[in-house]
Amino acid sequence: MKFYILLGVMSALLFLTNCKRTEENHHHHDEEEIEAKHNEVNFCAHKAEELGFQTRVIQPTNFQHVIKTGGRIIAAQGKEATASATISGIVSLPHTLVEGVKVNQGTPLANISSKNTTEGEPYEKARIAFKSAKSEYDRTQPLATKKIVSEKEFNQIKQTYEEAKLAFDAMQRYNSPTGQNIPAPIQGYVKNIWVKEGDYVEMGQPIASVTQTQHLYLSAEVAERYYDQLPYITSANFKTPYQDECFSLETLNGKLLSVGKSTKENANFIPLTFSFENIKNIVPGAYMDVFLLSHPIPNQLVIPLSALIEEQGLFHIYIQLDEETYLKKEVKLGMNNGNEVQILNGLHPNDKVVVKGAQQLKLASASGAIPAHSHHH
Repeated sequence: MKFYILLGVMSALLFLTNCKRTEENHHHHDEEEIEAKHNEVNFCAHKAEELGFQTRVIQPTNFQHVIKTGGRIIAAQGKEATASATISGIVSLPHTLVEGVKVNQGTPLANISSKNTTEGEPYEKARIAFKSAKSEYDRTQPLATKKIVSEKEFNQIKQTYEEAKLAFDAMQRYNSPTGQNIPAPIQGYVKNIWVKEGDYVEMGQPIASVTQTQHLYLSAEVAERYYDQLPYITSANFKTPYQDECFSLETLNGKLLSVGKSTKENANFIPLTFSFENIKNIVPGAYMDVFLLSHPIPNQLVIPLSALIEEQGLFHIYIQLDEETYLKKEVKLGMNNGNEVQILNGLHPNDKVVVKGAQQLKLASASGAIPAHSHHH
């Protein structure tokens, strides 16, 4: 009899425990539903179209392993030229002269005036010297024919005349009412400007350098700990400090030229060099964020960086549930290649992710305002 009473008590306890668990599960499920509802944002379909919202259905794909590092853009050797001062004087720079600006061969890079200096105006000196030498040459030429002037003396007068003519022609070619123009020696882009408005320069002093940037090098430095991964690096993406766009070497006809076999002196970095065509007005000398791409990792969920929003150090995305409903979800990030990022958690295959318009959804969610109209489920 006691056995049946004990069995009944145990059954009752087990029933109550299961009821409690079921209630807790329901409670937890309700909490998840409340949380999901809290993270839902309604946004008018017409307004979303107006703002250019874009979505992408995410499917597993290959994602190349990324090594993030720093690098620098270098002009190809033999493609640079320096413009130097042809006279001494005070420098005046055109307001359009800035590093990176495109110039044609012969475009004035600077103007040098010596009117208010002790040296005097070189153009006027060259003109007087040429006029005097020409007059002497014209006078002695018929005398040399008649052997009245010796051949040696005439040759000396002729040489003086030719030198004076060359000097005057050179001065006259780039002379202006304000002084002597310093021309760009080649067509290309201004790389460096070594003088400032109002500086005094000596003849021969460098003014600016011009680089022909049809072909450039990307020089990246990789930490020594990645040495075993170097054979697998095939390409790279890079981002400049002055542009939002992240460039892919593949779209710039880029290729890997060389991989260093040892670290640089006094540094634990191994140099890598890529070449590419400069079809995007990239300025040599700039430092870059470089994303080196190596072996592919299969079956990865990947989204564009534009799909991410950051809140207090956490990253979220918006998934479109229906025409006007979006769900904000926290995601855990993996590697990023400057354009796209690997998602380790929080995203599933076939999720329809907002890749353009996430910031507008964030603003709508934060303000509690729903553009145009809303609907209820």
